Amino acid sequence: MACLGGPAFAGVAGSGHDFTGNGWSGGHLCTVCHAPHNAQTAVTAAPLWNHRTTTATYTVYSSPTMNATVGQPSHYGSKLCLSCHDGTVALDSFGTRTGTSFISGSARLGTDLRGHHPVGIIYNAALATADRRLANPETKTSGLGGTVTRDMLFTSGNLECASCHDVHNSAGISNLLRITNTGSVLCLTCHNM
Repeated sequence: MACLGGPAFAGVAGSGHDFTGNGWSGGHLCTVCHAPHNAQTAVTAAPLWNHRTTTATYTVYSSPTMNATVGQPSHYGSKLCLSCHDGTVALDSFGTRTGTSFISGSARLGTDLRGHHPVGIIYNAALATADRRLANPETKTSGLGGTVTRDMLFTSGNLECASCHDVHNSAGISNLLRITNTGSVLCLTCHNM
């Protein structure tokens, strides 16, 4: 299995996504999200996806000062995250199981996303020009080796949960961040304050 070695395995172990201590996980680190066999073929954004996906409708982020249009999270990068974090699908709903253990506390975002960072918006040079508080993602470096567009945005320039968060905790940064936010470094990657 691919998750038995490499940085993803080392990062998930001991992180907030390590469910091996819960009886329902069967002690397996990877199979809550991934399956070596019989994966969901409809989910192409995540290799060998094994977890039930949410069908929730969301109240999305809005702001009178925002120039971007925010639609329903449709990119599987955010839908996969929300499949646990919106609280509509149980953590232990993977494989053929219908689970009963739901996420709780501050990790449960719910379906009202107005109080959270917007996801599913197209973040490009045109948006940065319209909103001078945003850096041009095509020229701004990400801190990950390339530009924001190359390293942090998804198909069509979408900003998604995984733009800032690393589900596998490869960097070992708190809150599963892709780069540190000490001194607001992560926020200042895109936002001009």
